Amino acid sequence: MLLRSMGVATIFLLGILSFMVLPSIAQQPAAGNKAVQITGLVGVKANTSGNLTLQDGNLQFASSGAKVSVPIHSVEDVVVTENDSQRVFRGTLGTLTMFAPYGGGRFLSLFRSKIDTLTIQYRDTDGGLHGAIFTMPLGKADPFKKDLVSQGARTSIPVQDDSSNSNAKPGTAKEKKP
Repeated sequence: MLLRSMGVATIFLLGILSFMVLPSIAQQPAAGNKAVQITGLVGVKANTSGNLTLQDGNLQFASSGAKVSVPIHSVEDVVVTENDSQRVFRGTLGTLTMFAPYGGGRFLSLFRSKIDTLTIQYRDTDGGLHGAIFTMPLGKADPFKKDLVSQGARTSIPVQDDSSNSNAKPGTAKEKKP
């Protein structure tokens, strides 16, 4: 009798938990690229973290406070910089490390992590030129640029295709002299 009541209680609890878990799974946003909007989007504060996605012909940046959409056809230039870095110790902790004795704070500021920077230039509905700067984890900005260009954005720096360079080693292809 005790085993039967424990089995019924277990099934009852699993049923309640499943009703609590399933709605939270359904409400998760579409997978996007985590990015930090440094500056440039109207209505979004500087240094705001969020998701950068391409949906329905729009470049969308969604954060907890705002959601901004830029039509892809209005993007005039997309630039990716892969040689950027940021301090590992940022914010309040980064400021407090500057007060470490014997120059220890300066030493800690040397620890840096690499990031990608994605810069876009776009025109608004009135024809005004705007720009936005995003930082993304290393290696995420270049595939995002390829997707953006494939959907109609323009770029001044052509997208490099990795498939043509995968077989050739740098420096091996040399011009033959007559």
